[in-house]
Amino acid sequence: MSTNPQDDADRIRLKRLAKLQGAASSASSSPAASTSASPAPPPTPPVVKPSPASPAPSPDPLVVQKRSAGSNPAAPSPVPLKKKAPAVAAPTHLDLPTWEDETISNVLNVTLKKEIAERTGYEMVWLKNLAEEMQGEARLELDSQSMSYVLPFFHNCSRAKEVSSDDLEFLPVLASLPPQQTVFEYLVDCWKRLNAARSTLLKKNYVPLEQRQAMGVLDKLRDLIISYTGLTLQEPEMFPQPPGRQLGPAELVPSLMALSTMSGPYVATSMSTTLLDASEVETFLQDLVRRFEPDNELDGVLGPVVVQLCFHPSLAGGFANDGWRSVVSGLEALVSIKPIAAMITRLPQWNPENVPAPQFEKASLFGPLLALGVFEREWPTIAKTYFSGHETRPHGEITSATASLRGTIKTLQSSLFQIFNALVRASTESREAVLQFFARAVNINRKRAGMQVDPATVSSDCFMMNLQVLLLMFCEPFMDASYSKMDRIDTAYYAHSSRIDLSEETRINATNDEAEQWRKEQPPATGPPNFITEIFYLTLAASHIGQQKIVNNLEELSRQYDEIRRHLETLNGDQSWRGTPFQARTEAAINAAKAQQDALFAAQMAYEVQLGEPELVFRTISFVNFVSTWIIRFVDPRKRHPNPTIELPLPKEVPMAFRVLPEYLIEDVIEYHLYIIRQSPNSLELSGKNEMLIWCLTFLTSTWYIKNPFLKAKIVDVLFIGTWSWGEHRSVLTSLLNTHPMALKHLMPALMNFYIEVEQTGASSQFYDKFNSRRSIAHIFKVIWNNQEHRDALKHEAAHNSERFVRFVNLMINDVTYLLDESLTDLAKIHDIQMEMKDRATFESKPPQYRREREALLRQLERHTSTYVQLGNNTVDLLKLFTGETKEPFMVPEIVDRLAAMLDYNLDALVGPRCQELAVANREKYKFDPKQLLSDILQVYLNLSDQGEFARAVAADERSYRKELFEQAAGIAQKRMLKSPDEIEKLRLFVVKVEETRATLQAEEDLGDIPDEFLDPLMYTLMRDPVTLPSSRVVVDRSTIKSHLLSDTKDPFNRMPLSIEDVIPNVELKQRIDAFLSERRNKNTAYDKPAEDLVHMDISQE
Repeated sequence: MSTNPQDDADRIRLKRLAKLQGAASSASSSPAASTSASPAPPPTPPVVKPSPASPAPSPDPLVVQKRSAGSNPAAPSPVPLKKKAPAVAAPTHLDLPTWEDETISNVLNVTLKKEIAERTGYEMVWLKNLAEEMQGEARLELDSQSMSYVLPFFHNCSRAKEVSSDDLEFLPVLASLPPQQTVFEYLVDCWKRLNAARSTLLKKNYVPLEQRQAMGVLDKLRDLIISYTGLTLQEPEMFPQPPGRQLGPAELVPSLMALSTMSGPYVATSMSTTLLDASEVETFLQDLVRRFEPDNELDGVLGPVVVQLCFHPSLAGGFANDGWRSVVSGLEALVSIKPIAAMITRLPQWNPENVPAPQFEKASLFGPLLALGVFEREWPTIAKTYFSGHETRPHGEITSATASLRGTIKTLQSSLFQIFNALVRASTESREAVLQFFARAVNINRKRAGMQVDPATVSSDCFMMNLQVLLLMFCEPFMDASYSKMDRIDTAYYAHSSRIDLSEETRINATNDEAEQWRKEQPPATGPPNFITEIFYLTLAASHIGQQKIVNNLEELSRQYDEIRRHLETLNGDQSWRGTPFQARTEAAINAAKAQQDALFAAQMAYEVQLGEPELVFRTISFVNFVSTWIIRFVDPRKRHPNPTIELPLPKEVPMAFRVLPEYLIEDVIEYHLYIIRQSPNSLELSGKNEMLIWCLTFLTSTWYIKNPFLKAKIVDVLFIGTWSWGEHRSVLTSLLNTHPMALKHLMPALMNFYIEVEQTGASSQFYDKFNSRRSIAHIFKVIWNNQEHRDALKHEAAHNSERFVRFVNLMINDVTYLLDESLTDLAKIHDIQMEMKDRATFESKPPQYRREREALLRQLERHTSTYVQLGNNTVDLLKLFTGETKEPFMVPEIVDRLAAMLDYNLDALVGPRCQELAVANREKYKFDPKQLLSDILQVYLNLSDQGEFARAVAADERSYRKELFEQAAGIAQKRMLKSPDEIEKLRLFVVKVEETRATLQAEEDLGDIPDEFLDPLMYTLMRDPVTLPSSRVVVDRSTIKSHLLSDTKDPFNRMPLSIEDVIPNVELKQRIDAFLSERRNKNTAYDKPAEDLVHMDISQE
């Protein structure tokens, strides 16, 4: 047996050709087979959807024949005269053998007759060898039986061209063969001529039976051409081909890429000429599908075409050229045919296994398209081209660039969604394959959820962003405004499906062991999860490792930008380096910092292009609204939220199904709320504010549902930032906090409750964390304080939950005590260092190590002090508001003494001998405003000045209380216009009461218990000048009622109108009190001096 490799190849080629010929001959029966028998009634022709690839077929001639050839009835009924229909020409007969020979010759561009080839200048190829083999036939013509031999003989001619031929008669044939034509190009030309022949045939008025027979010939010829086309796409080397040409799948790819209306110069110059027009591609693909899909050969025929298209080199340029548009257009054409769409998801490259995350977007079929984007890390040239030099670039140019890039991204993502949607709808198997692709992309990128992630170990931000956008688009159909499809989501999905890997995920309020036990206890699912459920949970997972982490990257860039900006301000602010040897080095440092700042700005803008794209923002807000509503419905005992709205607080028993959910479901809702309020608050004008508020209130009123204290603190941050107004942005939540029924009812107690809860978080940083949360709470309180309904809620809480309210007050006093002590102490230390450094000569004489230590200490104190002062100011302000609204909780024994001691101590620090220690330079730098702080502390005294227990507590404070402090404070307040004259008078009367209280205490020591009738009923001090109130007939001390009437012109006992002139002196009682006092041993107390001489706050001056 010959072992010549060429002979072996020929044998293999001939076997495959024979297989094709057999397939072609069996694809359609010979039209002549039915000519001898009486034809059966023709079947109704299938409805063919007209396409641009071929002219719309004319109506079936047989139908026309039936309508026009019917015989007239013998006795027609009389009918009204109508306009005569136009005459229809009688069908003509078709000489089928002659037509068959001519059509096959024209389509395949071959002939058996030498004279015809000569007449065409051998443009029509003379098949001499085939003609010689058919010499014995009656007629030397091509027909449906012989045409299957044409293509092998034609390509034998092509093969003969490669070798010398001694047949001089055949030399013109060889010379006329196209020199660079590939087999695929020849077959496509045949296919086009076939379509033209079919169109011509349909326009002719032939006898229907003969026309159908002719159509059968064309169908058989089409099968033959398409069969060979499929073979050359799979194994182009089986045929003789011109050297140096791209063969097989590469020949079809240009036609697919040329479908884009914006095919750039790359497509036109770097690819071969397209063989198929845009109007022909779909029909050509459909013919391939009809031929190869039934035999399950479509993967081998078009699979390589899809692979070459998806990995086309033009994609490496990103948005710098329009190659990506061409690839997308080609894919859109392919997936528009369902069998091709289904085939794509069967390819090995669709969802490659065992590929690490960084390589997945390079190895997976659609990875290169999903990796397109604008983020600086993956596509640095975009940021540099469009956003560098921002200080000199016109703002309008940056705005225009942003709009243009967003338009490009939207086009890409919209097209990708159409492609993926077609895949999902192609078949059940392809839908599952798409879900598996999404799940693998998510599962292999779990590292992206970490705090510190090496970008080289995970997929790119662009890939994850595009993936998430696709999933958000898939979610849109079930995210309607009424949440009508929400209940179709399987709440036990994590028990019924392992598609999403949760093995390393933290749960909301359960351990992984508890979650696994819960999963095992769930009844088996009745069927696979529906598509809505799958997409919903995949979107949740993709969002956690996608957009949320990309936002973190943007915020990190912003932080770096701010650091460099401050560094530049420092360098530019200190000009001492000019004219020194360090000038060149400093200028180089400034230029380097400016270049880095510009690069960071460009990178930020590139992120903003995508993250701030309006449609993405709208979709994400809609999804976050949906998720937050779904989670609230999950915990709603009625499972009906938001129709009707959930009732708060939630039950104490937390459902296990909720506890085992991944924590990122809660985290991502909160994080996106924080992001959108800061970056695009106006986007919430249409929707999202109500959902945000209800979400926050739900879990602030029921904090036991969430285990992580940091997540609960971030809910407070959402409300806190939601009350900000800056620049052109109005606050997002302020109006809603003051109008929404749930806020009016639940916000005040929820904030107080969290103020208490944050005292103990269990974290190592809990001491500092609590101050951050309480600062936010204090700000929210101030925002809503002018709303009477919120203040009523405060009073209700104080009256009906007194134990909790007292605990809240206690913690507030603890905070004020600590923060003011720390801040004032640190300010004194700063004062000392500043004074030391002010004497430059002395300070410079100190050792360098000493100077460095003092300077470092100063910087440390400055950082801490600013924070402590701000927190202290906020808490004192809160104390001022609360004592002005409700007093009783501050008068309980465990509170009042500590409150009085704290106030007295800080009053001493602000106006006593130590106040000079607080005189620091640049007080604004530390947010220290001693006048405002003094005013707030005095206001607390004034708010509680009518409470006897408070006066008694102040009087009992032997460490810090001195009436001289109040006299000094009143003088400052008067001079600086911190308080009105009435307020200063009220403060004077309070100090009088404090002094009298001290005297009362001393009297009790001297004389024992004082009779109750001698004690003022409000202040519990011994009355100096008792008076009777005219309407209530209650006896009080004149100074007590005078102080009361300064702020309230009604009788405190029956709320009737009252003025100081109306009171009635009780002379008899005064005489008895004076007699009682004369028996004391100590005669040098407040009762032994006139009231006006006790405290000197002369408000008549100034």
